[in-house]
Amino acid sequence: MNIAAIENEFYQNFAERGELGASLSIWRDGESVVELSHGWRDKKQEHEWDAQTLVPIYSATKGPASSVLLMLLDENGLTPESRVCQVWENFPNEQATFAEMMSHQCGLAALDKIAIVHDFDAVIDAIESQSPSWELGSAHGYHPRTFGFLLDKPVRILSGKSLGEMWRERVADRLDLDLWIGLPESEHHRMGTLYPGKSELAELKSRFYKEFNQPGTLVRKAFNSPKGLHGVHEMNTSKAWQAELPAMSGVSTAAALAEFYQACIGEIDLFSDDVRGWMQGSQVMGRDLVLCTPTHFSCGFQKDPLGVNGEKIRSHYGSSVTSFGHPGAGGSHAFGDPDSGLSFAYTMNQMDLSVLPGVKSLNIINALFAEVAHPS
Repeated sequence: MNIAAIENEFYQNFAERGELGASLSIWRDGESVVELSHGWRDKKQEHEWDAQTLVPIYSATKGPASSVLLMLLDENGLTPESRVCQVWENFPNEQATFAEMMSHQCGLAALDKIAIVHDFDAVIDAIESQSPSWELGSAHGYHPRTFGFLLDKPVRILSGKSLGEMWRERVADRLDLDLWIGLPESEHHRMGTLYPGKSELAELKSRFYKEFNQPGTLVRKAFNSPKGLHGVHEMNTSKAWQAELPAMSGVSTAAALAEFYQACIGEIDLFSDDVRGWMQGSQVMGRDLVLCTPTHFSCGFQKDPLGVNGEKIRSHYGSSVTSFGHPGAGGSHAFGDPDSGLSFAYTMNQMDLSVLPGVKSLNIINALFAEVAHPS
């Protein structure tokens, strides 16, 4: 591992790519090997960013949240191939499996009924009333906001507790992770302030942003279902930090995310072999109707899509085809690689205009895997 090259890319983010505050954490074989933090928690430069700085990680919450449901399925004699309606009686597609639900295949990304993210019962009612946007098995499309409710409802049925509570009890407390789905007030003083990304012309011309900016499209509806917490300024409030929204409102340090993925790949003992297999195993791959690009999902995690010969067509998750993780809108990113024993996490507060990993994390990942050999 060329630590000097990794450090160079990290600090280049501040010198050339407009970073304000950020942390990088890389673990291998159950141990931290790189911990870097630099910059400021705020643009006034009144509070320095350090390794204990917490920041909203948006959809990077989805991986940790998914682990909770997978654990509960395993403990209750269920598998991802079990039908969701065995647990959630009023789920709107009685044929759908947990694997299909957790890999964005159920067509429930866009809701016709108006509901607010903070009203759990109203969102569940809207989901149960929703006709899927496509026939099961015919397509897949990222569920940016409803995904957390699709996880949380069966967790509540199986455990009697919210997903945020179960995350703390079953994963975060056991590993002493500084990653929260529902942040207590005692930790609010450590939060960094998020700043929105600037619009680049090339990005605005992409198919995704054309669809996103056009009223009535599936993309626009998906990113507005349910409503609330759309502006970055709303994510800088205690209400957002305390909200238990498993798709989007987690807050974390980089070290906590990287350590979580060490457990996901078996370098730290927590998850069963079956659960880790479900995290890693491919469920669906192809053109994504919401993200408007090829995507590849396991049960709750993203993987790099593959070409016709099995090679990666992009490398957001390192060089191995076994790796998996999840990014967060604006730049947060984390994953684990079972082949190398590596896990990676990057957190920051100056967002970019992207829902997929951007140059600030990808350049570090390229440096990390430049000399990493995977077993044949």
